[in-house]
Amino acid sequence: MDRRSLIKNAGIAGVLAAGIAPAVHAQATIRWRLASSFPKPLDTIYGGAEVFAKKVSEMTGGKFQISVHAAGELMPAFGVVDGVGQGSVEMCHTVPYYYFGKNEAFAIGAAIPFGMNSRQMSAWMYEGNGRKLMNEFYAKYNLVSFPGGNTGTQMGGWFRKEIKTVADLKGLKFRIGGFAGKVVERLGVVPQNLPGGEIYQALEKGTLDAAEWVGPYDDQKLGFNKVAPFYYYPGWWEGGPEVDFFINNKALEALPAEYKAIVESAASHAHIDMQAKYDARNPTALKQLVGAKTKILPFPKPVLDASFKAAMDLYGELAEKNPDWKKIYGDYRAFQKDQILWFRFAESRFDTYMQGVTL
Repeated sequence: MDRRSLIKNAGIAGVLAAGIAPAVHAQATIRWRLASSFPKPLDTIYGGAEVFAKKVSEMTGGKFQISVHAAGELMPAFGVVDGVGQGSVEMCHTVPYYYFGKNEAFAIGAAIPFGMNSRQMSAWMYEGNGRKLMNEFYAKYNLVSFPGGNTGTQMGGWFRKEIKTVADLKGLKFRIGGFAGKVVERLGVVPQNLPGGEIYQALEKGTLDAAEWVGPYDDQKLGFNKVAPFYYYPGWWEGGPEVDFFINNKALEALPAEYKAIVESAASHAHIDMQAKYDARNPTALKQLVGAKTKILPFPKPVLDASFKAAMDLYGELAEKNPDWKKIYGDYRAFQKDQILWFRFAESRFDTYMQGVTL
């Protein structure tokens, strides 16, 4: 009787008794290191890597172990992509737009100003051309990406002074993540790209006038409400920012097929888990911030309009000079237009109604 027939007729118990274990159990133990761009106290976003590593271990019976290292332990927060590309570590957990300085197209893999929300982003990545196009681009850097979470639409950040007009933005030293800085600087803002663990002190000392991070749950943990009283919304530069796992292409190829499938499955699990946690925890944190006298304000429409125009002007310029941007952004924007068409009928109308009633 051949192996396939034995498995079919004897079942798993019989197979194990016969000493013929499934392939995943026959593998030697593999150990990888994962470098995160985030500090440990942020259990939602840093924790996404721990959720992934735990699931990989569970699905391989402990045969595939991935140790997770916070920002600064193995390398700087914004050095993790280089570390993976060069093979210093097998993988990392980060936000692609941090690396727009290498090529602006990195930003499309995470979030661009006035881009897609989290559901639309996942639709593009899983069912559209998103993952295919991004991985074709990342291959130039020896990287393969998998989804690693999404925060949902973020807040617009903490400000030491009120923003009433576009003129109030001029000269503002604003910590804003990655690529979005290229848009706000067109409005007179002085963008700063600091890791999460350095933002509080900069705000406290006045070396920053404003800072954005994620949303109520994480922002409260970092204590921003103690040093900046005005909390603005929405974070128009992060309508649905995807966090990614980047894996060194040679390290991934060296895995057996079963483990590659497990990595893909565990990444999808971590991706869903992260936003579920944010959506569950942000309401309580927001209410607590309001109770602590935080002033929550919407960005004035003229500020949003000026920001939108600045973003569209930038995208047009990039399409003329960056072929990677032109190729990926064209597909991204076409997909987004269809998503907006659909969302305006069902999702938007339903949400708008529900926000106006008392439960």
